[in-house]
Amino acid sequence: MVERLVHIVDDAEVLVDAGDLTLVCVLTGFLDAGKSAELAAGHLAELSEGKIVATFDVDSLHDYRARRPPVTFVRDHYSDYEAPRLVVRALRDTGGTPFLLLTGPEPDIRWEAFARAVREVIEHFGVSRVVSMGAVPMAVPHTRPIAITPHANRPELVPGESPWQGELRVPASAQALLEIRLGEWGLDALGFVAHIPHYLAQMEYPQAALVLLEHLEIGGRLTIDLSDLREAAEITETEVDRYLSSHDEVGDVVRGLEQQYDSFREAEAAGTSLMAGDGPLPTGEEIGRDFEAFLAELDDQSKDNGEDPGSGWEDR
Repeated sequence: MVERLVHIVDDAEVLVDAGDLTLVCVLTGFLDAGKSAELAAGHLAELSEGKIVATFDVDSLHDYRARRPPVTFVRDHYSDYEAPRLVVRALRDTGGTPFLLLTGPEPDIRWEAFARAVREVIEHFGVSRVVSMGAVPMAVPHTRPIAITPHANRPELVPGESPWQGELRVPASAQALLEIRLGEWGLDALGFVAHIPHYLAQMEYPQAALVLLEHLEIGGRLTIDLSDLREAAEITETEVDRYLSSHDEVGDVVRGLEQQYDSFREAEAAGTSLMAGDGPLPTGEEIGRDFEAFLAELDDQSKDNGEDPGSGWEDR
């Protein structure tokens, strides 16, 4: 008997009018600084009442000891085990256009088999393109526009220009491998990676989710109501700025990043050099130490307001 990693629900009526179908792919975990891609996927899932049309065998893909699912302990017993799920939902955008959303934890193992299983989904539903979203921590300030790295498995599919010149060697992801394999199979795939200030990478960062979805509208040919995300982004920005205004040592770190960022952009615009100026970059330890205090202060404020301190950014 041939093992199947994906079970496809034969429910074609949910996609009956999908002539040009986009599959949006968001795998949480490694490629999701600031939980930006996860926030973006959650926003998409709320656009319409979706229906699951495919489920993956998570037991064959997930390392439970590396990423242990949460379970609730109530007095003398366990309950509410939150099992990881990797599923495809049929949704509609704000304008009523059907699309598919593949979400769940990035597979820990068997990436090649996972890519073949995604191909089954693509061919079964007649998907026209796969668009992935991700986010990585970078030495950039939150006070400057969020940069996006676009990518695709065919040059003509790349929307806009990449900020990178030359070649980079980076750790692989399941999404990256999927894009490569789809290209080898003659299937279109593209994506966007947001650059997250690395001192905010452990927080929910709706600003980046907003920018990712703005790019998805172009690459995925979708229409998305972003008003709720804009409101969440404004709240986050206000809280971060309020903290910076009262903590000079953290503000100095951010100003150092601003100087580096501006020097880089000025040199790039002049065509003289892609390297930033000679000013020292703050280290990750510096920024992390200062913003640990920032996060702790936010938790203290939540307690004072009678909120659940464990929720923090996750409930935004």
